[in-house]
Amino acid sequence: MSTPETPTRTIPHTTYHVVSDIELEKPYRVIIENDDVTPMDFVVMVLCQIFALDLDRAVKVMWQAHHEGHALVATLPFQEAQERVYAAHTLAREAGYPLSFYLEPDD
Repeated sequence: MSTPETPTRTIPHTTYHVVSDIELEKPYRVIIENDDVTPMDFVVMVLCQIFALDLDRAVKVMWQAHHEGHALVATLPFQEAQERVYAAHTLAREAGYPLSFYLEPDD
């Protein structure tokens, strides 16, 4: 009698970062990266809707990222910055765009 084959599935690699309560309150810079796919009007909409930038500021950030490769969007407490980046990435992926943001400590 043979044993039944156990189905296997691949689980994506996940990295967890443990941060202290003090680190959660430290300000982090949200940086937008330029890409050659995401339409400029979509980028401006995300900056206004997710990061609450006014239209003039959003357009300036979008152009700076377009010309320099990246731009500062906002400086926020870690948890808020992370939540907004997640929301922006989710919105972009749902629309089929590779729009990307990252965080860096505001030292």
